[in-house]
Amino acid sequence: MLQEDNAQREGKIYGGKVTPLVLVICLVAATGGLIFGYDVGVTAGSTSSNEFLRKFFPSVYIKMKCEMDDEDGYCRFDSQMLTLFTSSIYMAAMVAPFFASSVTTAYGRKASMILGGLVFFVGSFLGSAAMNIEMLIIGRLLLGVGVGFGNQSVPVYLSEMAPTMLRGALNIFFQMAITIGILVSSLVHYSTANLEGDLGWRFPLGFAAILGLIMALGSLLLPDTPNSLLTKGQNGKAKELLQKIRATEEVDEEFQDLFKASEAAKKVENPWKNITQRRHRPQLVLCILIPFFQQLTGINVVMFYAPVLFKTLGFGDRAALMSAVLTGIVNVLATLVAILLVDKLGRRFLFFQGAIQMIICQTTVAVMIGLRYGSTGEGFFTTTEANMALFLICAYVAAFAWSWGPLGWLVPSEICPLEIRSVGQAINVSLNMTLTFAINQSFLSMLCYMKFGLFFFFVLFQIMMTIFIYFFVPETRGVPIEDMKRVWKAHWFWQDFVPDY
Repeated sequence: MLQEDNAQREGKIYGGKVTPLVLVICLVAATGGLIFGYDVGVTAGSTSSNEFLRKFFPSVYIKMKCEMDDEDGYCRFDSQMLTLFTSSIYMAAMVAPFFASSVTTAYGRKASMILGGLVFFVGSFLGSAAMNIEMLIIGRLLLGVGVGFGNQSVPVYLSEMAPTMLRGALNIFFQMAITIGILVSSLVHYSTANLEGDLGWRFPLGFAAILGLIMALGSLLLPDTPNSLLTKGQNGKAKELLQKIRATEEVDEEFQDLFKASEAAKKVENPWKNITQRRHRPQLVLCILIPFFQQLTGINVVMFYAPVLFKTLGFGDRAALMSAVLTGIVNVLATLVAILLVDKLGRRFLFFQGAIQMIICQTTVAVMIGLRYGSTGEGFFTTTEANMALFLICAYVAAFAWSWGPLGWLVPSEICPLEIRSVGQAINVSLNMTLTFAINQSFLSMLCYMKFGLFFFFVLFQIMMTIFIYFFVPETRGVPIEDMKRVWKAHWFWQDFVPDY
């Protein structure tokens, strides 16, 4: 590991500085995360709305209201149609990145971001106007296309625009936007919970359309990245933009590295075949396993079903929504910690610390639920125990928000050379969405049958992912994005896969 750290410190140092322009550019681009985050939160709020459940999922509503004596408390919300609504967005989001990759490669990152925002706008409109379950699901599928395009293009855009010394912090703006989107949706749901009739759920779903427009119009005003401009043969424009965002004329070394990477990328006829070659094995493995482990932390279970989870733990309707708002605030604040520390302490430190904290918190919550609710789901928390469970869930969310949350998007977007960067990110996003779909489609049934043991299920994967990071993920802090090859050459395992040329 010491060899890897030395390799990281002895790399190239490009000229230039952090400018207000590049900060504004990255902030605007990161708003693409708003649509993803808002949808995560708005889904959670909708599934706890009585009016929404009564209109589209009457069986769940009846089961929840009747609370039959022989009803297993863990199974009260178990409904495949309800989970299909929750996870249908990911059916589209796990396919869309493959199309987004082609658009990103051919027309640039900016084009994918604009298209993603517009499709998300249409999907939000359909969802808020839904009169039946079919219309609701179609709207969700369009939202998935928008999320897929945004998640594929925005992290790559941020990594390419950001200066090396702050690439981690600026890339995490994307995760910050996700957390803000989750918090905004929780606040919107809490504010509209007492509106009469369908307005209580239609307004939050419709509000998402505004965020889609913000993403599309904001992206329209942004320049494309120097890497994209070089790929399209606009060399002069690319160098001029690089000088502008670095605030210096001395960009020759960085520009030459970008140019070489661009020329190598142009020679690749099939990037999908190229990424399977032995020399790209480190990037392929990480682009598969990082999103795999990120989703198996169980975070989306908590964020999607927070109000439902808190209801199951005995919180009232308003208290459950307020608790979801609290976890949203913790999510945002903890992501700020990641922005401040990721380029100082490095990626590996945050990976380790976050995982250990998640293991402790989730194990403790599982034990508490097991002792109080047993295998029947019937029981109650005292006020002190409920507050303790809320604190532990918030601590768990905080740990994810400054570790696996942002790093799950950052690391895959910065490790791939230009020739496979778009497809690498497409694999990352598609697998992320596939796992999210599978987990959310099965969560309520798993909760019904595995009871409190479900939390131990996720703890097992948290232990596995910590071992994986220790042995197979090198430190990438401070390494120029087009100079990442030396990191693999210094790694004890991956060095044999990477050629010297």
